[in-house]
Amino acid sequence: MDYKLIVSEEIRLACPQFVGAAVSVTFQNSEYSAPLWQEIGRFLADYRSRYTVDSIKEMPAIEATRQAYKRCGKDPSRYRPSGEALVRRTLQGKELYRVSTAVDLINLASIAYGYSIGGFDADKIQGKTLTLGIGREGEPYEGIGRGPLNIAGLPVWRDELGGIGTPTSDNERTKMSLSTACLLAIVNGYDGNSGQVEACARYILQLTRRFASGDEGEILLF
Repeated sequence: MDYKLIVSEEIRLACPQFVGAAVSVTFQNSEYSAPLWQEIGRFLADYRSRYTVDSIKEMPAIEATRQAYKRCGKDPSRYRPSGEALVRRTLQGKELYRVSTAVDLINLASIAYGYSIGGFDADKIQGKTLTLGIGREGEPYEGIGRGPLNIAGLPVWRDELGGIGTPTSDNERTKMSLSTACLLAIVNGYDGNSGQVEACARYILQLTRRFASGDEGEILLF
């Protein structure tokens, strides 16, 4: 993998259990994959039969991310982590948004494991070093579909130009489009469960192979 991923000292102090996995894969994005949505439908039906909204508080990956927000200085109820938002939406019986095959399969992986996952167009990332830190007051950031987002107190991945991803929302600058051919996905494991983080990363690779003509890809654990 070409990227160097660094977890800053400020994150290590606030969230000492953090473990992560990066997935790099070349694939073929599409507007919609019927087989993927059949898979999503089957998965969500089973998921809703096993869990309720009250179950969320007992999901380690989600609860750990909420606690990380608090330690970094953000209210997780106002700036809900995407993994929790997707699970909550699912268990409320609402339909998932259909965006593109790449986004849809990452959303499925996020629900399956409870982690907030950053999904980036690798060709739009500036430089080969990504650093996980904490957002600062006044730091510019445009969340996908949200406009300017106050990321002060949020965990944030930065490239050479600035923030590209938080657990609440990724940045418009590096978002995936239908022309995206190289995906970099980052699984953020604030619960410290390296086995589950790796399993989530492998699931993402499996989904890209099955539904987006993905190559063998690579996984980096850090």
